[in-house]
Amino acid sequence: MSSSRNAVQSVTEFDLARYLGLWFEIGRLPLRFEDDGARDVTAHYSLNDDGTVRVDNRCIDASGDAVQAEGKAEADPDHAGRLRVTFLPAALQWIPFTEADYWVLRIDSNYQHALVGTPDNKHLWLLSREPSMPAELEQSFLSTARMQGYNLDHWIRPEQSGSTVEIA
Repeated sequence: MSSSRNAVQSVTEFDLARYLGLWFEIGRLPLRFEDDGARDVTAHYSLNDDGTVRVDNRCIDASGDAVQAEGKAEADPDHAGRLRVTFLPAALQWIPFTEADYWVLRIDSNYQHALVGTPDNKHLWLLSREPSMPAELEQSFLSTARMQGYNLDHWIRPEQSGSTVEIA
């Protein structure tokens, strides 16, 4: 749990248009809806006609099956770098309290590497435009996570082949 001295903070400047596109997952904290052994994990963000963001997450699960999770995100107009994301089917997205906070905690000036987490310190992702990132840079981003109260004892680094997962 975080204290007031290491409370989670989103970035103060964020350009959603530059954030859109393909990201490779370099690492994450364990998720109940993603196998610890998942590989080739990617997230692709694109703009919908209504201004919301389409979220397309893909991976190869521990059984070797291609898996896709599609969601929708909305930017928080009052806080840069904060999105509300839901992965419920479109017909159920009207149900209240089914969205999750998705905060960009750090992003480099070229929008090539991003650290994203939830304000409760439970979920965290390190993303890169490339399937790998320099170890020193990765450690710098993870240091930011630790300073914001994230426990990285169970950090997962998925295997990345550099290819994207095709869904049949």
